[in-house]
Amino acid sequence: MSHAEDHAGTRRDFLYYATAGAGAVATGAAVWPLVNQMNASADVRALASIYVDVSAVEVGTQLTVKWRGKPVFIRRRTAEEIEAARAVALTDLIDQNSENANRPGTDASDTNRTLDEAGEWLVMLGVCTHLGCVPLGNGSGEFGGWFCPCHGSHYDTSGRIRKGPAPRNLDVPLAQFTDETTILLG
Repeated sequence: MSHAEDHAGTRRDFLYYATAGAGAVATGAAVWPLVNQMNASADVRALASIYVDVSAVEVGTQLTVKWRGKPVFIRRRTAEEIEAARAVALTDLIDQNSENANRPGTDASDTNRTLDEAGEWLVMLGVCTHLGCVPLGNGSGEFGGWFCPCHGSHYDTSGRIRKGPAPRNLDVPLAQFTDETTILLG
């Protein structure tokens, strides 16, 4: 028996493995750009979260900022607005879910929709849940909150739907205070 016959097939096995490895690398190189293009671009990732300075927001006023291409209402409510919102019975509400990303699965009581325990700060997406119009604020509508001029939805001082075609309360995005005057959205 010759030396070549002792190792029969090893050259062939090597060629199979080398070809399979090269094919796997080539397939990965072809597929990677297709998968990578589905990732968010740098400008979108930069807007995933923003810091908002609320030091100039007076009691009874509202600041509107743009986040992820949508308006966000940041309202510093008065004691009267807080009292009116907390006096509403859940049975009087059209949508009894909080719609709060910070507290999922909770009811729509005012304490489950505000950013702070005192209820002074309310942060909501400024998009009507009916067809996406931007509601008017500063006491508009029948319940002292927001009014959507497109189809007549009325929201109360806690952003809960009270009258009109909107099916849900205004959504509360992920938000938190990072210090006394800065809110992190996202």
